[in-house]
Amino acid sequence: MNCLVVGAGNAGRPVARLLNNQGEKVIITDTKNIDEFKEDVQRILKEIEKEGVILDLGNPDPSIDNIDLVYKAPTLPDSAPIAKKIKDANLKVLSNEEFSAMVNDLIPVDIIGVSGTMGKTTTTFIISALFKQAGYNVWSCSSLVNNLVSEAIIDGIVKGKNEDCDIAIFELPHGTIGLLDQLNLEIGLLTNIAEDHLSEFGGSLEKYQQRKLILEKMSKTFISNNSCRDIIEPIRSDAIYFELNNKDSSAEILGFEGDETLTVSYGDNKFTTPFYMMSYFFEDSLSAAGVALTYGISKEDIIDALTSFRGLPAHMQDLGDHNGRRVILDSAFLYDGMKITLEYFKDDSVVLFLDHFDTLSKRDKAEVGRLVGEYVDTIIASGFNEVTQEVEMEAAYEVLDAIENPNATKVACENITDAAELTFKYSKPGDIILHMGPLIAYDRHTTMDKIMIGLERGMNKYD
Repeated sequence: MNCLVVGAGNAGRPVARLLNNQGEKVIITDTKNIDEFKEDVQRILKEIEKEGVILDLGNPDPSIDNIDLVYKAPTLPDSAPIAKKIKDANLKVLSNEEFSAMVNDLIPVDIIGVSGTMGKTTTTFIISALFKQAGYNVWSCSSLVNNLVSEAIIDGIVKGKNEDCDIAIFELPHGTIGLLDQLNLEIGLLTNIAEDHLSEFGGSLEKYQQRKLILEKMSKTFISNNSCRDIIEPIRSDAIYFELNNKDSSAEILGFEGDETLTVSYGDNKFTTPFYMMSYFFEDSLSAAGVALTYGISKEDIIDALTSFRGLPAHMQDLGDHNGRRVILDSAFLYDGMKITLEYFKDDSVVLFLDHFDTLSKRDKAEVGRLVGEYVDTIIASGFNEVTQEVEMEAAYEVLDAIENPNATKVACENITDAAELTFKYSKPGDIILHMGPLIAYDRHTTMDKIMIGLERGMNKYD
């Protein structure tokens, strides 16, 4: 069958790759030339071309001759010439639901899906660790593998991971849910819902919530943060809830944070495990333990896994000593998550450096400034937007201008490398150098490389 995928963006690429993998002849077209895409996307497009997908880029008027099936990116307007051409030709159009069902049929094992605003990546990582400890061969997909998780899932299918595992554990951001809403989940976990990504939903929190709640419809068993009970109870009477540090909670899965311990209580299971992580890892580990217990993992395996758990890259990641400074990288970028991190270091002398807070979503930079100014006296903000690949200094100034602390040192710079370098200029031995922002999760490898270059320059320049 000859297939045309219209749009080489986040939805089109995984569709083109899977159709090609399933033996179809696939052309992917886009009005943009390949060099107009980000470098990581260019790399993916070249990879799928090597696999057999035909690239027809920079073409405003692609041909539909001999095409049997079309997939249209959700962002393609009906008024676009190619959309009108497809409609007039009465071509069969592959829907997201049909594509999602195709993906589901290719995964023969139980799937656990994790969604929410904060904690998805961490919780997916911890659940995977618990199942590995219990002896499962785990296929885990998260933004640690690829920021676009749907692309990571398709990559796994192409490489045969779906056939070489006992269980699949997927992080499911709202974009991935939109594309793969027909996955049949054995357990679905909702970590929380906070106000973020609203610019992608016309500013509507309700529309964002409804996208997240697709997870409930996908899930045989549904587990949620107790904070979401009011929006879940009307649509799901058998949901299971979890909550941390509230002895009066009505949630079924309860957790209590101790001094290097985590106590978990769920049904007949109650146990305390040694726990050496910090900050939001307590709640994420509680929800992960709830998923594992629900599936049938023993408390002994959970204890063993959580005892040895030491975190994951870019999430409260301790890079150790750098010229007498302790460097911590954290991908917190929403108000609640940032506050938890800042509270943890409130008694330390902290030099904070921030990336640009806009990704595909526009965020309130002034809110970020007001928050960090309550905790930190030295703030360095980068104005480089990794998504647009442009220097937008107004974004850095929006953060810094909102800081109300009159004694704060506020520095704006053009990119995250310069920001990391300058932390050594404004710090002294014994200080904490702390990074926060979304880009380390959005494009971890690129951002980490830039940060490490800056740290190295700073150590050499300001020793």
